[in-house]
Amino acid sequence: MNNVDEILDKPYRLSEEDINYYKKNGFIKLKQVLDEETLSYFNNEITKVVHEKNPLLKKSMEERSTFEKAFIQIGNLFRTNETIKKLVLSKRLGKIAADLMQVDGVRLYHDQALYKEPTGKTKNITPWHADQYYWPLDTQNTITAWIPLQKTTKDMGPLAFSKKSHNHDFGRNLEISDESEEKIQKALADAKLELVDSGFDTGEISFHGGWTFHRAGANTSDKVRAVMTIIYMEDGVRVSEFTNSSHPNDRDAWLPGLNPGDIAITEINPLIFKR
Repeated sequence: MNNVDEILDKPYRLSEEDINYYKKNGFIKLKQVLDEETLSYFNNEITKVVHEKNPLLKKSMEERSTFEKAFIQIGNLFRTNETIKKLVLSKRLGKIAADLMQVDGVRLYHDQALYKEPTGKTKNITPWHADQYYWPLDTQNTITAWIPLQKTTKDMGPLAFSKKSHNHDFGRNLEISDESEEKIQKALADAKLELVDSGFDTGEISFHGGWTFHRAGANTSDKVRAVMTIIYMEDGVRVSEFTNSSHPNDRDAWLPGLNPGDIAITEINPLIFKR
């Protein structure tokens, strides 16, 4: 689709105020980054892959852990077909990531689809956490594009952010769990940090830093919340020492064959944008 290809390569204009907002608050929500036609195009393809590849769809909510209830996830979708690869390697999105982090270039750390099922009364929140707990990267320069593939109303469980929380180090040692929800929630409240938990319009995308605390409410609507994420790292960063049990697993998944101190580049970490 030529129109989709054109949009994915066309620069999105960030203002100085946008960049300053991200730097101050650790996240930003940007309107009209992609249009409805483009989102629908990728929604169809990504949803098909998620249904083909994720075993959680065969597991009842009662059988799942807190982490498994939070969302259905599947990574490295850009390797599944050329259609999804176009979105993940989009220069439009990559340039936004580089501009917000104020770096010269970004590589793919990994991509993930995060689908939150409508579950009625079942509690399927995504607990408070910071993504970088999981990532063995020796840098602060990481950022996630959270891309809803449809309009996402508040009852569908949109991503919610704690303003300025990237400046605090409480809870950085907690994985996604009931414990992280309880302890980080209390710490954020004690610090009197503002919560931003509004829905997402069609085409609205958020970007948040690796140490920005965020969560998502339960999906109490009657629709699946379909979301694609792209995680970027500054070009040239190195693999860090492993300081928790998740680091070796993430290294094996997203940085195969590398060791602490190596530059974080493999065949599945392509350069997406360079000035």
